[in-house]
Amino acid sequence: MPLDALLSEISACRACAPYLPHTPRPVTRVSTATRLLIAGQAPGRIVHETGLPFNDPSGVRLRQWMGIDRETFYGRSEIGVAAMAFCFPGTNPKGGDYPPPPRCAALWRSQLLAALPNVELTLLVGRYAQEWALDGRTGKTMTETIERWREFGPNVLPLPHPSWRNTAWLKRNPWFEAEVTPYLRRRVADILRS
Repeated sequence: MPLDALLSEISACRACAPYLPHTPRPVTRVSTATRLLIAGQAPGRIVHETGLPFNDPSGVRLRQWMGIDRETFYGRSEIGVAAMAFCFPGTNPKGGDYPPPPRCAALWRSQLLAALPNVELTLLVGRYAQEWALDGRTGKTMTETIERWREFGPNVLPLPHPSWRNTAWLKRNPWFEAEVTPYLRRRVADILRS
């Protein structure tokens, strides 16, 4: 299916409507020019309200890791965003958001990836994206998976979620910003330059 037609179907999807506390609003940002795909977990509340992926404090931190500004992030068609679930899953009363419902990835993920032929690097942001994409090759914890980032080849890079909730994780794991972030910045620069 051509990407435009697929994105129209995704935009109209209401498969999760019975399970959401709000009207579904699928949020993706990809094109046939996408070469760097960011696969996060699911949109947060602010993204749900604005329709713009990573339009929140997590996006600020992600762009810092990538070494780019907001204008580049949203202005370059080479950068695409397609989370594991396209709609905000709602806020968990115990804290944070609910996990992405797996039915979204089951319905759309394979079709969408097949319609993005130019992707050179996929950033697997958070455990849910890592488990889906790495298909049994993840570590027992997200930390173990990210520590093994070199093993997954040049086309995939596992990252922690850039949420403020992971600030303590970043402090406990300084190797991430010392080793992974410089590599990520080089890859992003190369993709945007070529």
